[in-house]
Amino acid sequence: MDSKVFNQGLLDFLAASPTPFHAVESMLKIFTEHDFKHLKEQDAWNLEPGKYVVTRNDSSIIAFVLASDKNDVIARSGIRMVGAHTDSPALRVKPNPDIEKKGYLNLGVEVYGGVLLNPWFDRDLSLAGRVTYTDDTQTICSTLINFETPIASIPSLAIHLDREANSSKTVNPQTDLPPLLMKQSKTSTLKTFNQVLQRQLKQSKDISSDKILGYELSFYDTQKPAIVGLEQEFINSARLDNLLSCYVGMKALVESDGSQFCLLVCNDHEEVGSASAEGAEGPFLKSVLERTIPDAETRFRAIAASMLISTDNAHGIHPNFSDKHDANHGPILNEGPVIKINTNQRYATNSQTAGFYRHLCEKNNIPCQTFVVRTDMGCGSTIGPITAKEIGVKTIDVGVPTFAMHSIREMAGTEDALHLNLSLKAFYNYTGTI
Repeated sequence: MDSKVFNQGLLDFLAASPTPFHAVESMLKIFTEHDFKHLKEQDAWNLEPGKYVVTRNDSSIIAFVLASDKNDVIARSGIRMVGAHTDSPALRVKPNPDIEKKGYLNLGVEVYGGVLLNPWFDRDLSLAGRVTYTDDTQTICSTLINFETPIASIPSLAIHLDREANSSKTVNPQTDLPPLLMKQSKTSTLKTFNQVLQRQLKQSKDISSDKILGYELSFYDTQKPAIVGLEQEFINSARLDNLLSCYVGMKALVESDGSQFCLLVCNDHEEVGSASAEGAEGPFLKSVLERTIPDAETRFRAIAASMLISTDNAHGIHPNFSDKHDANHGPILNEGPVIKINTNQRYATNSQTAGFYRHLCEKNNIPCQTFVVRTDMGCGSTIGPITAKEIGVKTIDVGVPTFAMHSIREMAGTEDALHLNLSLKAFYNYTGTI
């Protein structure tokens, strides 16, 4: 597959996945189309060799290929694991969001994760997420919702009223960020956000809700993902961090040859620390492994023979800000996946896991690079060290180089997603000892 075909699938996935809930819904659909059996956590599992997928909270997903159910085979071969995360920084609607001023209705929002705030102004925003409600029979139900069309914006203050805007712009998330939803008309039947939700449920889902009980709703930019650049060498999109890795890992798993015990885990809540029932610091992956390999001795041996490739985007060296990088470790877009290293364990990579991945890439003619943060700067982290700590698996942190990470619109190279995919597919099909 060439990068053009691969990237079109990626762009379609990004557009269909404005929230972690929608990303998991999209992935679950693709896995089931490829004959992965949908397991439910509350059911009894009696697993035979085959392909399986399970979700938690509608926002985290684990899919795996069980190549053999023989304990000695599982213990020797181990598990080829790939990890990513489904969440991205966003603005989420507060429980009582209505802010009425001067005849306008704005919505109060919370900042989810480390959002780069300035790019959110003057965008055409829509709203998506999960809504919990009671229906006409007083049954508690939940459904996903997506307004799809632009319904809000956060207008900037004119420079005439803020002469220092270009020299000292700061953003107060409490007062500056509430998106403008509507001009309240005396004749309109919509006065509150609750009424807006009720109408949307009816129009988009044909649901007559008796009462809205709760929601997890995020604003998002309606501008579609795009291939840009004079030579069409870049991808511009929201949520590249880290839905790009989710898609790449999913494609690698469904296209693997099925000869090895392979697993993909995509956790929610990485951007806020991973400490949740469905986050990487929670018990989701551990419980799936325990139920898939019930014999403890076999499971311990299998994990010792396993490896996790934690895939999360890396900081590409920005040509306008190259001094923000270590000169010897500045990844370039379209020059391959990046091995991320930090001696203080913000990344879980060590010499053995890095050596294995480099060797894998070399054998398959895949370029790869290395990232180390400047010694005088703090280093971010991801699910790699957390998952390694929770289940004791040797781990490497890898990702595609990216610009504008945590902005409302990020940039990656058109060649790098496919390169990462090819490396993960080679990993899933690897028959040697890890």
